[in-house]
Amino acid sequence: MNVMLAARALQGSTALHLTETPVPEPGPLDVLVKVASAGLAPGMMKLLRMGAFKHLPTTLGHEAAGTIVAVGAEATGVSMGDRVRVHPNLTCRSCVYCRTDREMMCAQQAMVGHAAFSDVPMPLYAEYHDGGLAEYVRVPYWLVDRLPDGVSFDVGAKVHDLANAVRAYKCAALPLGSTLVITAATGSMGTAAVKLAPHFGVGRLILVGRSAERLTAVRRLAGGLHTETVALEDLPSVEDLTRRLRDLGPIDGVLDFVPDGPVMTQATLAMTTGGILVHMGGNNGPLSIPARVWMANCWRFVGTRACTRTDVQQVLNMLREGTLDAEELITHRFPLTEAERAVDLMQTRAEPIWMAVVNP
Repeated sequence: MNVMLAARALQGSTALHLTETPVPEPGPLDVLVKVASAGLAPGMMKLLRMGAFKHLPTTLGHEAAGTIVAVGAEATGVSMGDRVRVHPNLTCRSCVYCRTDREMMCAQQAMVGHAAFSDVPMPLYAEYHDGGLAEYVRVPYWLVDRLPDGVSFDVGAKVHDLANAVRAYKCAALPLGSTLVITAATGSMGTAAVKLAPHFGVGRLILVGRSAERLTAVRRLAGGLHTETVALEDLPSVEDLTRRLRDLGPIDGVLDFVPDGPVMTQATLAMTTGGILVHMGGNNGPLSIPARVWMANCWRFVGTRACTRTDVQQVLNMLREGTLDAEELITHRFPLTEAERAVDLMQTRAEPIWMAVVNP
């Protein structure tokens, strides 16, 4: 039996385990991708601890790119040798959300190598829950996108993060020339949003993060866009963030990627009349602002948990046309044998990491 190395989650454990497992056998509607690069997302370990992985054991990793090495008899539009990225969002493809560019709202929405977000029956997730932190991954043929010539597998693996940032900008729908705050600006989603800001008509950026040194490094990703930074380590307390942002205002919108704590609330309170908060950080804490304050300020709140295929195609088009170069976002590369150490580094942020990938 052919076996491969994979980073697995096991029943009764909240750790990542490197194990040998059989190479998947593609069915008639499947393709088998030899993984060249798999993205790392520290949030998967948090979701594992929360019990969001509904099928265990499973191979982790929702971001992957590589080469098609086997094609099912009924798979169409794909060929052996195609360079592809794997789109992780599993959906029914027929409900009103799936038919109107809102497939992340589908009741069956789940992610290959990641979590499921509903209690309804999910036959696709049951079939395709194994992800890309492995030497091979099996997915239905409609979940692969060809990579443009010249785009590396590493960037291909991280297209999902870039597309998530595109979705956040679309939700914000900011007027041209707006001033935008990006929180957690030194992380994967934050750096993706900084890199894309010039493509969405942002006039000025304010980047919020823990470290002044790391924020300084991120500033260059915005190109020539006027950019200022606010380091939480330089404030007397997090509660001083609102005042500091107001001093830099007026602020038209906030893209919030912070997974916990009061930064979301503090940044929101700094917005000008008519401002919008787009949250994609999965914060479990309260947004402690009375409804009357939202009403009086005509503020808007939009939550979004994933990108759509349209967002992905927009990113791929920018990469194809050369208007977006995302290679510099990849700061760390690890072999699969070091996946455990890589995940630990992503979680602790002991050193500056923008985007990290594993190369099996």
